[in-house]
Parts: sequence; C-alpha cells; structure tokens
Amino acid sequence: MHIEDRNPTVKNPPEWFTGDVWLDPIIAPHDADQRMSGGLVRFAPGARTGWHSHARGQYLRVTEGIALCGTRDGTVVEARPGETIYTPPGEEHWHGAAEDCFMQHLALLEGADDPSTTTTWLEHVSDEDYRRR
Repeated sequence: MHIEDRNPTVKNPPEWFTGDVWLDPIIAPHDADQRMSGGLVRFAPGARTGWHSHARGQYLRVTEGIALCGTRDGTVVEARPGETIYTPPGEEHWHGAAEDCFMQHLALLEGADDPSTTTTWLEHVSDEDYRRR
C-alpha cells in the first residue's frame, strides 16, 4: 500500500468541451490487467462535454451543484449532490453544469480492451440540446 502523489489539475481540451472544465486525475491503472480510471471534474456554469460514449459505460457521482446529462433521444436529466448518473456502454451522451452554478462530479469508468477506444468523442453539444429540459 502507498499514498499516490497528487496529479496537477488540467484544463480539458476545447475540442471535446464547451466552456471551462478542469480535471483532477485520481485513479489510473497501475498494471496491464487493471482498467479503472477516474477523476474529479469541475464545470463552470453552462460548461459541458461534447457528445461522447464509453466502451464500458461510466458513473458520475455528483458532489456539488446541479449536473445535467443528455442523451440522443432528447432526454436531459438533472442530478444533485449525492446522486449518481450511470450511462451504459456505447450510449452517446453529454454532461455538464446548469447555467447558474458550478458543478463537480467524480467520473469513474473502466478502460476498453484497446485503451484508444475507451471514450469516443463526437461533435459539440448545441445550445438547443443543452437547454432542452
């Protein structure tokens, strides 16, 4: 057992996000047979991911603010601190903060057999899709 060093906060790339979003990496595989990864993600008001999917699904545990999560069928759900959003493998979705408050969540996911296919990033989420709730 050991205490791992703190990784620096990084700003997420604008190619995959709208608005300001920061990541503190927390969990990363140490060995070839490990797949779990995760981080603490902070979204400025109105910030959001682009459309994306995860090969093995994803869990988002909201720790602060109001999280919005949308799917291709137009559904947008709200989650509050203490609630967990689960997106199944392959489901195209987006998540972000409500327009009037910061949001923070723990993002947990399992890597795919081919790590380059763990997350598939798609186009940005339109303002119309973001505001559909």
